[in-house]
Amino acid sequence: MKSMEEHPVTGEQKVVVTDIRMPFWSMVVFMVKWAFASIPAMIVLFFVVGIIMAVMMTLFGAIWGIHGMFPKGPVF
Repeated sequence: MKSMEEHPVTGEQKVVVTDIRMPFWSMVVFMVKWAFASIPAMIVLFFVVGIIMAVMMTLFGAIWGIHGMFPKGPVF
């Protein structure tokens, strides 16, 4: 049997995953954790998009006519 030192890796090796065996409840727990982990990412994304939109409205609002949309304020 030859050791790894005798056969250096010369190029990239491709791998194809054909099956993942995972118990149902383990997958459910994994997906719930995944959903909870996405909540902070969505909050950060919400603030980043909000800041970008605020800058865009400040810069281009007059061109788009947004600033004069509610001259007396919004009506509730």
